[in-house]
Amino acid sequence: MNILKRSNRKGDKITFYYDFGRGAGQRPSTGVFIYTRPKDQIQKNHNKEALALLEIKKSQLTIEQQAIGSAFIPSHKFKSNFLEYFDEYVKQNSRKGNRHLKNSLGQFKLFINVDYISPTDITENFCKRFRQYLLDKYTGETPGNYYSRFKWVVNAATSDGYFQKNPTAGVFSKSNPSVRLKDNLEASEYLQMLNTPCTNEEVRAAFIFSCYTGLRWVDVKKLEWKDIQDGVLTTRIIQAKTGQPVTLTLHGIAKEILHKQRAKWEVGNKTAKYVFQLPTANGANKVLNQWINVAGIEKYITWSCARLSFSILLQDKNVDDATVAYLMGHTTTQQVRKTYKRHRPKNQLETINHLPVPLQYPQFLN
Repeated sequence: MNILKRSNRKGDKITFYYDFGRGAGQRPSTGVFIYTRPKDQIQKNHNKEALALLEIKKSQLTIEQQAIGSAFIPSHKFKSNFLEYFDEYVKQNSRKGNRHLKNSLGQFKLFINVDYISPTDITENFCKRFRQYLLDKYTGETPGNYYSRFKWVVNAATSDGYFQKNPTAGVFSKSNPSVRLKDNLEASEYLQMLNTPCTNEEVRAAFIFSCYTGLRWVDVKKLEWKDIQDGVLTTRIIQAKTGQPVTLTLHGIAKEILHKQRAKWEVGNKTAKYVFQLPTANGANKVLNQWINVAGIEKYITWSCARLSFSILLQDKNVDDATVAYLMGHTTTQQVRKTYKRHRPKNQLETINHLPVPLQYPQFLN
């Protein structure tokens, strides 16, 4: 392994480079430099330590080159703290709109509750316990999503030589279906709410707007007037879970709500930045709960039920899953079929009357 050295323009420093050949990019810097003529003891000490570091780098690279084609992996290529490996993997592989990988790391840190964990501690039993920790803490697809991202990291670490046998190989991801299905609002209950006053008109307007658009709490909370153009929600609205933009033509009720909001918040020639002036999510749900009770609706309704109701009522009118998924900002129909759907059997008598009736039984003919 050859090391090249070059002086800078001033001639007061010498920088060292690896020599892999004469092609473009084959002489990268080692990141090490020394002073040509050290002026004091500090610079002399720097030179001494820099040259020692250079020898270490040269030795490590030589061993790496010699190990090519063998099963041997130099020890300096390993991170003794698996947390550091996990953190580096997240930084290198995170993508906009995909929060599961970063959140998986966060839950892993909470689970181990220490700042250091050796790769040797990541056993099959450890992985089972981490999976159970997630299942005990979350419902729905969340525990499976977080654990599957953890498996990604362990798979990569296995390929990098941290494990001889992948400890997650026999520990599969699991979802945790909620025991209780979320309630949804029926068409008649929409009308009940529209005809019932609420202690907070901003919450009332925003929730009804969500019922007629399918937007989540986070979307409505941050909705700005510039996001709406000619009765259409523009592509600047980014769905938090998918990272995908959605363009949505507004229902007449939603348009009427916007008209009233604009009139309410216009001051002179200026309009408030946000369409709705809302409290915290917890505060809004408390107001919503009181409003539901006054309306005489005996269901447990939270803000997320507006999005669910939007989907179910459209499907009840035989709107296809692909269209509903697009309106909700999903890239596939998977979530609509798994999460935002209810299997609602039709009238039994009406259904069985489709069966054939022999002529000798005219009394059963329609």
